Amino acid sequence: MLSGLYLITDDSQGDQLLRKVKAALVGGTRIVQYRAKSTLPDARQDTALKLRELCNEYAAKLIINDLPELAREVDADGVHLGQDDMPAVQARQLLGGNKMIGISTHSVEEALKAEAQGADYIAIGSVFPTETKEDTQNVGIDTLKKVRRAVRVPLVAIGGMTPERAFSALEAGADSVAVISAIMADFDPAHAAREFSLLFNRHRPAPNGKVLTIAGSDSSGGAGIQADIKTISLLGSYASSVLTALTAQNTLGVQETYQVHTDFVLQQLNAVLDDVGTDTVKTGMLSWGGIVARIAKVIRQRSLLAVVDPVMVAKGGESLLDSEAYDSLITQLLPQAYLLTPNLPEVEALTGIVPRNVAEMAEAGRALQQLGVRNVLIKGGHLDEDATDVLLLGDEETRLSGPRFDTINTHGTGCTLSSAIATFLAQGYPLRLAVERAKRFISLAIEHSQPLGKGHGPVNHIKAAMLLLHEDASVG
Repeated sequence: MLSGLYLITDDSQGDQLLRKVKAALVGGTRIVQYRAKSTLPDARQDTALKLRELCNEYAAKLIINDLPELAREVDADGVHLGQDDMPAVQARQLLGGNKMIGISTHSVEEALKAEAQGADYIAIGSVFPTETKEDTQNVGIDTLKKVRRAVRVPLVAIGGMTPERAFSALEAGADSVAVISAIMADFDPAHAAREFSLLFNRHRPAPNGKVLTIAGSDSSGGAGIQADIKTISLLGSYASSVLTALTAQNTLGVQETYQVHTDFVLQQLNAVLDDVGTDTVKTGMLSWGGIVARIAKVIRQRSLLAVVDPVMVAKGGESLLDSEAYDSLITQLLPQAYLLTPNLPEVEALTGIVPRNVAEMAEAGRALQQLGVRNVLIKGGHLDEDATDVLLLGDEETRLSGPRFDTINTHGTGCTLSSAIATFLAQGYPLRLAVERAKRFISLAIEHSQPLGKGHGPVNHIKAAMLLLHEDASVG
């Protein structure tokens, strides 16, 4: 069965191509299609052999584009043919019956013909508009759905893929999505590939997706690692954890903090990653610089998809970062953040900008991206207006508004929101949908919070999860 992220190489050459493909394999690519028509025969054979070694190392399949002879020479897993290439029957005779043959199609008729010719999988496209190829026919999602109903072999959707478009293609019945520039042209191919590869978790059985939270303990249970584990588990994923600090606190504030030694933090982290592994990481309270720097290094080395909640000040106003941790957060952790989720006081501390409206929130978000953050969600709960958040996905800006509830029971809102985003990402939602879904979850949790303690009580995780599940059932 052919499934998972399907990478098609671009015109990169030599070491640059191999570096990009290796990064994409680290990020979860399952199939690599090597395009080499414009490369000299000796050079393309050498590159194909090296790609064969890389794919073997990462248990991925290597497909050669258009050149069955090259596929045979390097013992690739198969060949991909266009409508004007060698007939599938001839390619089968050349390669043997144990190799895969894929065929590009643009309609139901072409797909049925390809299946009848013995194709092991069918590519349909271009599903979305693309600039990769000139004069490409845009077939659309409806054609993809029709082809899915018509054929029984695996189906690869190709053309114009972004994570959101890939999500739509998979929901429409594709077994795989083929990506070129969205990974090969990205400054960080490993993270780009991981963003796509997580989409294939969407329909796995519960617990669906693995989330690792790296945070401090809240003895009152409303925030910190306790809130994270509640959120991850109630929403249906598997939670693992790394403790960075212990706090003696309640709804009135933090009385005392005990920092966990950096070496033991790393022992926890490596113990989880070397065995259970994770799909996403959520970081919360990191307390001091040594911990921040070491965690940032692990995230970078393992190309982890990290949602970073820059926990800097407790609800009662107590500082949770020393000066060394602040510097390490700026210089080392932020450049590793897939998504940063600061509130307005944290935005001010990180950038010096004091946003007074949504436009200034977006300006501050761009400043954070200049520090190396890939995507930013600035939470607008401290504005006097409705609770409008600003999400910056690369160059795109989205405003997410929600109701404001008259309650002081908001302890743990930041931890809960960031954990919910990490959870939905691990479950196969693209980032924008993961954020929208998490915002709905935290709104329900605040709306249905119950008084507990004498100060800022916690949000209602279990009620919110039940209501969100009910809403899903109603829509379904």
